Amino acid sequence: MKRDSVFEFFRRLAEANPHPETELESINDYTLLVAVVLSAQATDAGVNKATRALFAQVDTPEKMVALGEDGLKQHIKTIGLFNTKAKNVIALSEALIAQHGGQVPADRDALEQLPGVGRKTANVVMNVAFGAETFAVDTHIFRVGNRTGLAPGKTVLAVEKQLEKKVPQPFRVHAHHWLILHGRYVCKARTPECWRCNVADLCRYKLKTPPPKNRRNNADTAAV
Repeated sequence: MKRDSVFEFFRRLAEANPHPETELESINDYTLLVAVVLSAQATDAGVNKATRALFAQVDTPEKMVALGEDGLKQHIKTIGLFNTKAKNVIALSEALIAQHGGQVPADRDALEQLPGVGRKTANVVMNVAFGAETFAVDTHIFRVGNRTGLAPGKTVLAVEKQLEKKVPQPFRVHAHHWLILHGRYVCKARTPECWRCNVADLCRYKLKTPPPKNRRNNADTAAV
């Protein structure tokens, strides 16, 4: 995708949603970190459902350690891989207390040293908590980057590097949110809703999906 097309791509996404936000619920930097760790291979909605009661009770690493692994499991048992995630959350909480005074570090490398925190999680926290121009490539962004031609790559890191190189100002801070939301609700995996995509003409995807029959018929009736 050419530079002027990339700018227009993000300009349209920004115009449609000027203030995008993560759909994960949190009350501070620490609970954001925990929520992102729990969201691996799980839906944001499922994580939010599990963490509302948890975060009302636990909002610091010290409180999480006091709750303990078994107590945490009771809150998050509806989330996939909850046993491993509980162990990691307790371990990262202990690491935050021991190494960072109980505070979430504003440094990607330091975040990646925490148990259960990979590059994507670190990028999300850096972006949402600290306003860093990072690009957290999940399955949605990987798909959108490749399907549209915006940031093609065979690995998530390759797509991330393409985005770092191509996304212009003033769109860099919110770019990953626009792409996630676009992939989640419009450029879907099985059946992308090209008929209501506001960047379809900039996209290299050739098999543009038409609107559902009932929608087309309704539109025709309304037109008459």
